[in-house]
Amino acid sequence: MGEAAQGFRYVERADGTVVITHHGRVAGTLRGGRAAQFLAEVGDDPQLTMARWTGNYRRGNERTARQHPRNRG
Repeated sequence: MGEAAQGFRYVERADGTVVITHHGRVAGTLRGGRAAQFLAEVGDDPQLTMARWTGNYRRGNERTARQHPRNRG
C-alpha cells in the first residue's frame, strides 16, 4: 500500500487556534469549532489525522491517473 504520513506537527495556540505544519511549512490553520473537533480526533493516529485534515494524503488513484492518455508525457 502506501507509507504512513510523516512530517506533520501541530501547535495549539493560547487563543484556541490550531496550526498544522508539514515539514516546517504551514499546511492549515483551524479555528473555533473545527479546531476543537480536530483536537478531539487527533489522539488516535496523529499523522494520519493531520494528513486528512489538510488534504495532504494519497487518495489511491495516482497510479490510475498516471496511466490516463492526458497525463502521459
